[in-house]
Amino acid sequence: MTRPRLLDLFCGAGGAAMGYHRAGFDVVGVDNRPQPRYPFQFYPADALTVLEYPAFMAGFDAIHASPPCQAFTQMSARWRGKGTKADTHPDLLTPTLAAVRSLGLPYVVENVQGAKNHMRATLVLHGGMFELGVHRPRLFESNVLILAPKAPQTTSPLGVYGTKPDGRTTYRYRNNGNYKGKSLIRAAKSIEEAREAMGIDWMTWDEIREAIPPAYTEHIGAQLLDHLKERAA
Repeated sequence: MTRPRLLDLFCGAGGAAMGYHRAGFDVVGVDNRPQPRYPFQFYPADALTVLEYPAFMAGFDAIHASPPCQAFTQMSARWRGKGTKADTHPDLLTPTLAAVRSLGLPYVVENVQGAKNHMRATLVLHGGMFELGVHRPRLFESNVLILAPKAPQTTSPLGVYGTKPDGRTTYRYRNNGNYKGKSLIRAAKSIEEAREAMGIDWMTWDEIREAIPPAYTEHIGAQLLDHLKERAA
């Protein structure tokens, strides 16, 4: 079997793409913003629009999508519904899920924990599962059974967030946002520290703070590849 092709929607600078590539996929990215550091073939286009072209979609064996998460992040939750900037972020997750569910291809859609009521998440991954320096939990919905590794939480996770790597401290809340059991988390002090914690060595700060670690999708991609091989057989 030759390397299967995976369509990477809302691709950003390629955190998810690199993991799938390492797992054994040829990856093609689509984003409506320029991505000069995306490490693979890239198309500047609307992610949802390309799904409407059968001739384009016929070249792919699987789909990954990471719709913008700002509408669901915990950091903006307390400001939503109050007429602030938090209310201006569009929900692109819902139409993305509707689109990929209807195509019949194996798919994986990723988003933050705040989106749990908007997706049928079948998997949760965090940095401790891969011995990374970040916690960064993410939900994944897929129509393929994908198992999570067993591993502890990151004991002293580094935060990769904010407008710059300034080393600020804040609290991370466990138990699905329960205010009991909070722990202090420190933001990265430099782009180099953030890159090491995330397992990403090519992104700028603005890119890496929106990325997911490639380790997540390398893990997913290996099982997705097994599924494709079994189906082909």
